[in-house]
Amino acid sequence: MLTPVQDLLKIVRPNQRCLTALQAKTEIEQNQGLLIDVREPAEFQAKAAPKAVNIPRGLLEFKLPELEKDAQRPIYVHCAAGGRAVFAAEQLTRLGYQNVSVITCKADEVCQVF
Repeated sequence: MLTPVQDLLKIVRPNQRCLTALQAKTEIEQNQGLLIDVREPAEFQAKAAPKAVNIPRGLLEFKLPELEKDAQRPIYVHCAAGGRAVFAAEQLTRLGYQNVSVITCKADEVCQVF
Protein backbone atom coordinates (compact mmCIF):
# COMPACT_ATOMS: atom_id res chain seq x y z
CA MET A 1 0.00 0.00 0.00
CA LEU A 2 1.33 3.43 -0.95
CA THR A 3 1.47 6.22 1.58
CA PRO A 4 0.04 9.50 0.26
CA VAL A 5 2.52 12.37 0.18
CA GLN A 6 0.33 14.49 2.47
CA ASP A 7 0.47 11.73 5.09
CA LEU A 8 4.26 11.61 4.83
CA LEU A 9 4.43 15.37 5.26
CA LYS A 10 2.41 15.06 8.46
CA ILE A 11 5.03 12.64 9.77
CA VAL A 12 8.14 14.51 8.62
CA ARG A 13 7.15 18.17 9.16
CA PRO A 14 6.96 18.10 13.00
CA ASN A 15 10.61 17.01 13.07
CA GLN A 16 11.76 20.01 11.01
CA ARG A 17 12.38 23.57 12.13
CA CYS A 18 9.89 25.67 10.17
CA LEU A 19 9.79 29.46 9.89
CA THR A 20 8.51 32.31 7.75
CA ALA A 21 10.48 34.09 5.05
CA LEU A 22 10.84 37.16 7.25
CA GLN A 23 12.21 35.10 10.14
CA ALA A 24 14.64 33.39 7.77
CA LYS A 25 15.82 36.69 6.30
CA THR A 26 16.47 38.11 9.77
CA GLU A 27 18.44 35.03 10.79
CA ILE A 28 20.45 34.90 7.56
CA GLU A 29 21.46 38.53 8.01
CA GLN A 30 22.82 37.60 11.44
CA ASN A 31 24.30 34.15 10.85
CA GLN A 32 25.39 34.21 7.18
CA GLY A 33 23.14 31.21 6.49
CA LEU A 34 22.72 29.68 3.07
CA LEU A 35 19.38 30.04 1.26
CA ILE A 36 18.66 27.04 -0.95
CA ASP A 37 15.78 26.98 -3.45
CA VAL A 38 14.96 23.32 -4.11
CA ARG A 39 12.57 23.98 -7.00
CA GLU A 40 13.33 22.87 -10.54
CA PRO A 41 15.56 25.14 -12.67
CA ALA A 42 12.65 26.39 -14.81
CA GLU A 43 10.75 27.46 -11.69
CA PHE A 44 13.85 29.17 -10.32
CA GLN A 45 14.50 31.01 -13.60
CA ALA A 46 10.93 32.28 -13.71
CA LYS A 47 11.24 33.98 -10.32
CA ALA A 48 13.78 33.61 -7.55
CA ALA A 49 15.05 35.31 -4.44
CA PRO A 50 18.24 37.21 -5.30
CA LYS A 51 20.37 35.49 -2.63
CA ALA A 52 19.08 31.96 -3.26
CA VAL A 53 21.15 29.13 -4.67
CA ASN A 54 19.16 26.75 -6.85
CA ILE A 55 19.74 23.07 -6.15
CA PRO A 56 16.73 20.96 -7.21
CA ARG A 57 15.54 18.54 -4.56
CA GLY A 58 16.49 15.55 -6.69
CA LEU A 59 20.14 16.67 -6.77
CA LEU A 60 20.43 18.20 -3.32
CA GLU A 61 22.20 15.32 -1.60
CA PHE A 62 24.82 15.25 -4.36
CA LYS A 63 25.36 18.98 -4.93
CA LEU A 64 25.13 20.61 -1.50
CA PRO A 65 28.12 18.75 0.02
CA GLU A 66 30.21 20.13 -2.84
CA LEU A 67 28.99 23.66 -2.10
CA GLU A 68 28.90 23.58 1.70
CA LYS A 69 31.20 21.35 3.71
CA ASP A 70 30.46 22.94 7.10
CA ALA A 71 27.78 20.81 8.79
CA GLN A 72 27.18 23.62 11.32
CA ARG A 73 26.40 26.40 8.82
CA PRO A 74 22.73 27.38 8.94
CA ILE A 75 20.86 26.23 5.85
CA TYR A 76 17.41 27.49 4.88
CA VAL A 77 15.47 25.56 2.24
CA HIS A 78 12.38 26.65 0.36
CA CYS A 79 10.31 25.57 -2.62
CA ALA A 80 7.03 26.60 -4.24
CA ALA A 81 4.75 25.75 -1.33
CA GLY A 82 6.76 23.96 1.36
CA GLY A 83 6.41 20.25 0.65
CA ARG A 84 9.65 19.67 -1.24
CA ALA A 85 11.49 21.83 1.27
CA VAL A 86 10.31 19.67 4.18
CA PHE A 87 11.57 16.52 2.46
CA ALA A 88 14.80 18.30 1.49
CA ALA A 89 15.43 19.33 5.11
CA GLU A 90 14.89 15.76 6.26
CA GLN A 91 17.48 14.51 3.77
CA LEU A 92 20.00 17.20 4.69
CA THR A 93 19.64 16.26 8.35
CA ARG A 94 20.31 12.63 7.41
CA LEU A 95 23.46 13.75 5.59
CA GLY A 96 24.68 15.36 8.79
CA TYR A 97 23.79 19.03 8.41
CA GLN A 98 22.87 20.15 11.91
CA ASN A 99 21.22 23.53 11.42
CA VAL A 100 18.57 23.13 8.71
CA SER A 101 15.35 25.16 8.57
CA VAL A 102 12.36 25.08 6.25
CA ILE A 103 10.79 28.29 4.97
CA THR A 104 7.13 27.35 4.90
CA CYS A 105 5.57 30.13 2.83
CA LYS A 106 5.11 30.20 -0.93
CA ALA A 107 8.07 31.02 -3.18
CA ASP A 108 6.51 34.37 -4.18
CA GLU A 109 6.67 35.54 -0.58
CA VAL A 110 10.29 34.41 -0.26
CA CYS A 111 11.14 36.39 -3.40
CA GLN A 112 9.43 39.49 -2.03
CA VAL A 113 11.10 39.32 1.38
CA PHE A 114 14.60 38.63 0.14
